[in-house]
Amino acid sequence: MIDGFYAKHLHGQKLMTAEVLYWLPDHPNLLQAFVWQCYDQYPGFPRLNGFLGYWTQNIDARLHKVTVAHSELFKPHELRLIDGLYRLQ
Repeated sequence: MIDGFYAKHLHGQKLMTAEVLYWLPDHPNLLQAFVWQCYDQYPGFPRLNGFLGYWTQNIDARLHKVTVAHSELFKPHELRLIDGLYRLQ
């Protein structure tokens, strides 16, 4: 029997973190932050899209910005080491 964690990885799901900034309904000039994590598939993010669809239809707070972090967005081979130290004044 395969552990649920490994089964999700076999189906292409990896940990996704979303930071949701939204306007408070009672105080429309204030922003509130909400952080949500789940296993989701890159690049479509079906669980995140379902969550945001539910939010817009059932929650009074208006969305301002959603920031997503997922392991497929950044890979180690996309980083390169730079030799040297540069200071900006």
